Formats: sequence, structure tokens, C-alpha cells
Amino acid sequence: MKTRREVSAGGVLLRREGATEVLLAARRNRRGDLVWGLPKGQIEAGEDPQDTAVRETLEETGYQGTIRRPIDTITYWYVWEGIRVHKTVHFFLMDVVGGDPARRDMEMEDVRWFPLSTGADTAGYPSEKEVLRKAAQLESDT
Repeated sequence: MKTRREVSAGGVLLRREGATEVLLAARRNRRGDLVWGLPKGQIEAGEDPQDTAVRETLEETGYQGTIRRPIDTITYWYVWEGIRVHKTVHFFLMDVVGGDPARRDMEMEDVRWFPLSTGADTAGYPSEKEVLRKAAQLESDT
């Protein structure tokens, strides 16, 4: 089986309206189930991971953010159309500065704010659950 490598970046976008909230985006998986997760996408040629995280968060959610700091880098494997993919994703803690979810691309079926304290319970993928737990810990340390 052929193997390829992909490198992406994404954001854990926060807002403070009383309790701190995190923005999650939902898309359908291959089985057709709605899965909540973090906005992320491939790093384009000449782009650094931070710029990708800001761009992908805006494209997938409609919300603009600024980077506060790196959170974690995750790796995982999956198979797509007969090709084994080794994916690396750099995640950054971000603060919302504005936006409108109606302006997101239609790759995401829905975007919604959740309490950061329970965001890991909502996310559908184990590696993203861990990123959200780390983000919550970083936020509580500030």
C-alpha cells in the first residue's frame, strides 16, 4: 500500500463570555455520523503552521482568531482511497477577535461554542480530546 505524509495546523479558538468557551466544528465522517472536532487543514507551500491555523479556523468556522501559543502536535494514521496517510497536526491556542459562522465554508455542517471545561467530552476523536484537555489546563494556569 502506498504511503504519504500530510502536515496540517489548527486552532483551539476561545472566547470569554462568563465561562471560557471553545469553538468546535461538525462534519460528517465516512459513515455519515456527525462528529465534532477542531478546525484544521493542510499547510500550503510557503505557509507557516501559525498562519495555517488562523486561515483554516477562519475558513472552516467563519471566526477570526489570533494565536496565543502552541498547545500540542499530534500524529495519526488513516487510509484514504487506498493510500495510507501519516498525518501530523500542529494545534495552537487562539483568542477570537470576531467573525460570523454564516461566512464559513460548507465543509463544516455546523459550528458551535461549548464550555471549555466540557469540550473534550464533545469532541469525537481521542487525539483532539487530549488537545482540548491540554488547552483547558493552559487556560486554567493563566
